[in-house]
Amino acid sequence: MAINRRSLFALILLLVAGGVNAQTTEVESKASHDDAWFSYRDVYQSMVGFEKYGKPKQFIQHHLQVIPTNKSVSMEGLRLTLTGKSTHLNLPLDPLGRAVFPLLKAAYDEKAELQINRPSDMVKLEPRVSIQTRADGIYEISDLRSGCDQALQYLRYVADYFQYRNKQCVGVKFSYPKDARDIAVIFRNVGNVQTQLSISEGDAFSTETINSFKLVVVRFSDWPDKGQITTNSAPLAIAAIFE
Repeated sequence: MAINRRSLFALILLLVAGGVNAQTTEVESKASHDDAWFSYRDVYQSMVGFEKYGKPKQFIQHHLQVIPTNKSVSMEGLRLTLTGKSTHLNLPLDPLGRAVFPLLKAAYDEKAELQINRPSDMVKLEPRVSIQTRADGIYEISDLRSGCDQALQYLRYVADYFQYRNKQCVGVKFSYPKDARDIAVIFRNVGNVQTQLSISEGDAFSTETINSFKLVVVRFSDWPDKGQITTNSAPLAIAAIFE
């Protein structure tokens, strides 16, 4: 059957459009594939231990943390998504890249995946235990000691025991955004004498080395056993220091 010029031209346009759409779909698929993907089941196994842990843990909390492994990775716009056959959740991240990890049977059963909108070789996921922050900004030194010890005992239980067997709790560090101003972390003794602690810069946790934060370090050996640490603004996190 003969095809006139108008029909032939329409057919060519249709084929070209189809080729462009196919190419676009391939690029979008590749871009998605380049994002970091992690097995929900694998991460679940490393996170569920905190729920099962039966020893005291009232002073500590547990998160899943997205950790950049390259200085070019920006935290701005960073997203962590749980995707499965019947599950699609955006897991909000705090400024340190931490999220509350949902323990979901459906996501486990359907082998869901955790996606990070960054290249797979530039981020990693790690469980992170820290000391709970207080809304009133007042921390008894004895409670900070207990929180540090609870974190250490938990890590001995869930991680490599021999890695932490000889470690001791020596203090805690309060982390704040690098651009934070007017930070005041004060030690107040039982006689109500106040001493402001110095501010430095460094990593919020011992394994985080890419992003730098303002830190206030409280070494237990520097202060009496009784007293309080008071803060004028909530820290991003309070990490235990082991040596």
